[in-house]
Amino acid sequence: MVVAVLVLLFLLPWWTLFAAGADWPFPVVLVGSVVFAAALFAFPVLMVRGHGRRRSDPAARAADTTLGIVWVLFAWSALSGLLRLVLFAFGVGDPARSRIVAVAVAVVAAVLLVWGHHEAMRLPRVKRLDVTVPRLGRGLDGTRVVVLADTHYGPIDRADWSARVAEAVNELDADIVCHAGDIADGTLDQRRGQAAPLGTMRSQLAKVYVTGNHEYFGEAQGWLDHMAELGWEPLHNRHLVVQRGGDSLVLAGVDDVTAASSGLAGHRANLDGALAGADPELPVLLVAHQPKYVGQAASAGIDLQVSGHTHGGQIWPFNFLVRIDQPVVHGLSRHGARTQLYTSRGTGFWGPPFRVFAPSEITLLTLRSNG
Repeated sequence: MVVAVLVLLFLLPWWTLFAAGADWPFPVVLVGSVVFAAALFAFPVLMVRGHGRRRSDPAARAADTTLGIVWVLFAWSALSGLLRLVLFAFGVGDPARSRIVAVAVAVVAAVLLVWGHHEAMRLPRVKRLDVTVPRLGRGLDGTRVVVLADTHYGPIDRADWSARVAEAVNELDADIVCHAGDIADGTLDQRRGQAAPLGTMRSQLAKVYVTGNHEYFGEAQGWLDHMAELGWEPLHNRHLVVQRGGDSLVLAGVDDVTAASSGLAGHRANLDGALAGADPELPVLLVAHQPKYVGQAASAGIDLQVSGHTHGGQIWPFNFLVRIDQPVVHGLSRHGARTQLYTSRGTGFWGPPFRVFAPSEITLLTLRSNG
């Protein structure tokens, strides 16, 4: 199945660009075919070298970039069938029809990849949203919560980007800063420099962090310990209480839902443990990496869950595939009688250094009471 999907990803763009009746000169077809064949055979090797035991960053960069390019080409090659039908309806025959389609796909893909790379590497925009939490006391009205997620420090060294993100967060003068997981891809030693600016982030009341699924590909406990060293409160199935103006808010966090299968002792998503000892009359803000955890949150009467994981799809139209696995792709949603869920598009990116129609974000949620 994996081989079939991989071949299809490369075969459809190759067919659209070079073999669908365009009748290009033989040298054009030959060069294009060689490039696609080389990429097809090199891609799995680079993925294994880059993301396997060797963790070779140059190999990972090449593999991830190839994946992004071929996905965009595949998506727009699939959509190009519509253009082919329109041209057919207007009486445009081959080879002109197939050449127009091939050039259109190549141009659209090139534009989207250049723009998408810029969007991935840029400082995320700040997304501001007011969220009414009915049980929130008046003393906490206006509490400013910054949500980061999916920084994914990885094979591309983004230490400067990380520092600029920290500066942007500090300018927001947040009461609470949450990192909803997926800090990095790679070992702590590999990504320590990129993560260092997290230690410079400031908040008035608390900085909290939970693990994402990518931490469980490597050193989850190591990242929990390191975030504590950087001045964050790791909410490893636990909670803390923040207060202002005589009112209180429970900040709770759970491990990622994949933690139970990681083999790490004591790691699993445990909401009961996270809320143990908390006053049930107090409002609860839960940090959980994956939006799909909202079912348990709603059953427990959580007031607001903040999550990441989806990246908003990252490269359109992958958002439709994400929606199969998750209840929400991005934004604010309501679940059950009380629970609201905010799903961030993520602050960084995973793998392919592209974001297409799914911009990154630093989220500023301002909590409002009913009073």
